[in-house]
Amino acid sequence: MKIAILDDYQDAVRKLDCFKLLDGHEVKVFQHSVRGLGQMAIRLAPFDALVLIRERTALSHALLAKLPNLKLISQTGKVSGHVDVAAASERGIAIAEGVGSPVAPAELTWTLIMAASRRIVPYANNLKDGLWQTASINPDLNGLGRVLRGRTLAIWGYGKIGRLLAGYGKVFGMRVMVWGSDKSRAAAEADGFIAAPSREAFFEDADVLSLHLRLADATRGIVTAADLARMKPDALFVNTSRAELVAEGALETALQQGRPGQAALDVFTSEPLPAEAELLKMPVVLATPHLGYVEKDSYEMYFRAAFENVVNFANGNPTNILNPEALTQ
Repeated sequence: MKIAILDDYQDAVRKLDCFKLLDGHEVKVFQHSVRGLGQMAIRLAPFDALVLIRERTALSHALLAKLPNLKLISQTGKVSGHVDVAAASERGIAIAEGVGSPVAPAELTWTLIMAASRRIVPYANNLKDGLWQTASINPDLNGLGRVLRGRTLAIWGYGKIGRLLAGYGKVFGMRVMVWGSDKSRAAAEADGFIAAPSREAFFEDADVLSLHLRLADATRGIVTAADLARMKPDALFVNTSRAELVAEGALETALQQGRPGQAALDVFTSEPLPAEAELLKMPVVLATPHLGYVEKDSYEMYFRAAFENVVNFANGNPTNILNPEALTQ
């Protein structure tokens, strides 16, 4: 099969142990994204199979209609709204889903919480400029960092990642409070954590608030400007899930108004994020380039599953197909 692996920004996939699973196939790895339907169609038209790195590329109805050779989309992890499943099924394009793990994104989330709370990045950067124990040359921003023990960690969503994060908070002596569905709050209470009495209290009481929700129609923009305005002026807002969970422009405005006082972010509405983005100009924002799952163990797991699905499909034994009706087209 002619296989394209898309958006491998770091050219890391060819160096994975599992890459050898594709021996015998014609494989092209693309490191750079292209913009525009026409450019994407020209790039992808020759291929029988596409391997997607999470949601870095969206496959719309219009794009799929211009890919006459495409037979398989092999997804690393789960499909999450970036592929038009109905359009793929209509065209007989099978979609194979892979596996995931909460470990890497949970660890990154905790890293961001600790780094932001102790202001590690600005201290380290200023040290290189000869400034000792200086978080900022702006006196208003040159305050002390703080420990996590005794403070309230508010987690919205108690799935696999949220549950791990709650455990980290407990080990560090934090008061862990959960908001979400009735099922999530009940599960958190069963594990010995606090279910927030209300959405308002959840935002008002948080010292650190972290989002761990799936993006869907019901959760898009679920965090509003009014929610953020309830947060403490020294609170930290953390989002390593999906930028679109927050209403458009609400976080930028909230940070400008000083509630919450800081944000730590790994996800953005436009990725790769342009250097001129407003969030990157804010000294109270710690931003990382969507690294939640970007580490070697996760890549080996994600891509091994995706490559096995490609090989099985090529051998006439399709596995983990999200839309089996496509196989009969």
